[in-house]
Amino acid sequence: MPNASNRPLVSTLDRECYLSADVWQSERRHIWFEQWIMVGRESDAPTPGDRLVVDVAGESIVVVRGVDDRLRAFYNVCRHRGAELVAPDSPVVGSFGRTIKCPYHSWTYELDGALCRAPFLETGSADDLAGVALHAVAVDTWGGFVFVSLGATPEPLAKQLGQVPDRLRRYPLDQLQRGATFTYDVAANWKVLAENYNECYHCGPVHPELCKLVPAFRRGGSGLDWTNGVPHRPGAWTFTASGTSTRPPFPDLDEIERVRHKGELVYPNLLLSLAAEHVAAFRLVPSGAGQTTVSCDLLFHPDAVAELDFDPSDVADFWDLVNRQDWSICESVQRGMSSRAWRGGWFAPMEDDAADITRWYSRSMNATDG
Repeated sequence: MPNASNRPLVSTLDRECYLSADVWQSERRHIWFEQWIMVGRESDAPTPGDRLVVDVAGESIVVVRGVDDRLRAFYNVCRHRGAELVAPDSPVVGSFGRTIKCPYHSWTYELDGALCRAPFLETGSADDLAGVALHAVAVDTWGGFVFVSLGATPEPLAKQLGQVPDRLRRYPLDQLQRGATFTYDVAANWKVLAENYNECYHCGPVHPELCKLVPAFRRGGSGLDWTNGVPHRPGAWTFTASGTSTRPPFPDLDEIERVRHKGELVYPNLLLSLAAEHVAAFRLVPSGAGQTTVSCDLLFHPDAVAELDFDPSDVADFWDLVNRQDWSICESVQRGMSSRAWRGGWFAPMEDDAADITRWYSRSMNATDG
């Protein structure tokens, strides 16, 4: 492997990609409305009638489980006069019951989106409405995660996921259950967060506690075999302050995965950090050029969650500390990028993974005409 320090620097994206409201609008069209976006877990809507309301770059989307046990997704808009089917102050997770009723004029839809009742309409008008249905959105799942695509003809989810499912095939992602959830409002562009996640050049200065657990991070992550996972300090095998846990590793992991840590960035908005006995899943929800909400779900094996003495605080406390350190430095980056002096920056050689966003981003922004 060539010496990373001998490789040339790579330019970051242009300044406006992180700051411009116009660029954000273009990203909405080319990325957030075209690609598969992770919006939650299948367990958010476990039984027929259960629903999940999510934001996809400013569009409100409802995911609902039908009587056939299938998940479907629709724009949160009644076909009659455009009223919201679920009000913005309603709980994110809830239930429609047997049908979806608009709160404005009681137009009522089956769980598959087909209109079934429209009060006080004459027979002729009702006949005219035959075939009317809610505006559908593509939905698919992988690893217990729910994805939606607002594109007219989205590519298969499997194509967007690429080799990720194979690399993580021994982790029981579809079985895992939430043990803790954190939500953060971060005053930074979503790409700043993705770039930060994709490198550990910053770990030495920003994450002293993490570096005690993974001493190699003090070197910026240079020379690590990221594909096979990151080694911990001697005697440590998971992401807690102690590096250990009373919870056993996931049963099907190989010997390396039982003692190392893996990470995956599934563009554009799913960040996975996989330990031997838990998984941290981050969902990026941008609302503008300089604002991103981050949901962090800490997922555990159902057998562990079922234990009477289940206590995720060892994982939760450690991740909350590391997360807040990350969001703080990302907000600092966003403020610094706003300076009139900053016209663009550089990725150092050990930041090659982070630099990959420039290649992915250029392909994505040029993939459609919007």
